Amino acid sequence: MYSPSYNRLEDRAELLEFMRANSFALLVTGTGGALQASHLPVMVKEHDGKLSLDMHMARNNPQWQEFFDDEVMVVFSGPHAYVSPRWYEEQERVPTWNYAAVHAYGIPGVIDESKLKHENQRRLVAMLDPQWLPRFDALRPEYVERMLAGIVNFEIAITRLETRWKLSQNRSRREQELISAELEKSPDSAERALAELTRKHLSGN
Repeated sequence: MYSPSYNRLEDRAELLEFMRANSFALLVTGTGGALQASHLPVMVKEHDGKLSLDMHMARNNPQWQEFFDDEVMVVFSGPHAYVSPRWYEEQERVPTWNYAAVHAYGIPGVIDESKLKHENQRRLVAMLDPQWLPRFDALRPEYVERMLAGIVNFEIAITRLETRWKLSQNRSRREQELISAELEKSPDSAERALAELTRKHLSGN
């Protein structure tokens, strides 16, 4: 991903928070052949300073059959919005689009053991729907086994990350503040979230 140095995020805690807050991600495979992509929920894990992604997809989805020793990419997308030249202090400006995104790379490993698959799905339910967790635990084992047989669980140990927080950091602090003020007026919650993110990363100019 093209990312000038002033757009890269170095704060690991903020990076983790972002990935977990935007955990419906895009898995891209096929670096050596036909490209495939799936939109999937992700659990981001950190252990001994290393990051990994727990994911699953339908067994009928042919994409998992591309998991050999090839690197895959998982795209986490955050708030984004059009930025109008009308918002700048200087009049000689052109439109742009601001956003935040993370590209995570690694080699996936398929998890075949039923017990581990069940534990992964239980953690996902606990994260997304804790109120339903007791009902999940009460499901008949035969039904659970049938459902688990219909999915493929896999883990990706992250080998590298690319980040881009494109928040007009190449403009003056004043112009960033003007952009934030306009985005804050929007009825769109994503645009208001981008305003908040921009204020968090105001340049020093």
